[in-house]
Amino acid sequence: MEQRILARHRKSRDLLSLLKEAQHNWGYVSTEQMLEIAEELGIPPGHVYGVSTFYGFLSTRRVGKNIIWICGSVPCYLKGVDSIAKIIEDVLGIKPGETTKDARFSLRWANCLGVCDRAPAMMVNEQVYADLTPQRVAQILDKFRRSEPE
Repeated sequence: MEQRILARHRKSRDLLSLLKEAQHNWGYVSTEQMLEIAEELGIPPGHVYGVSTFYGFLSTRRVGKNIIWICGSVPCYLKGVDSIAKIIEDVLGIKPGETTKDARFSLRWANCLGVCDRAPAMMVNEQVYADLTPQRVAQILDKFRRSEPE
């Protein structure tokens, strides 16, 4: 962990901010980082681990460069998000909770993405895509697949 990052988060109330920054910089929060954070903040490692595993946006193992979140809200289910999820699974060859072998994509479920009026929806990294159709999902995935080298 870089000292400049630790210096900005000296108080335990900044634990979540520190974990989010570690996730952003390294793609996940490793056991080593958790131990270092606990020591630096003077809190039990179990507490750091508990926070790291509680929040869905944090990961304790490597994730793909592009994280796809499928909205699992009731409006999305009513508008056919299951078929959207199936298309993503088929195109990428992974199930929710998995990462592609080339580490380009991870697939996860989210409780809600906050765009219920435009269901079904998904988010890729920080970009929300709503009013999804099977064709639109295929186009979005294709765009991300073509934008990066294999």
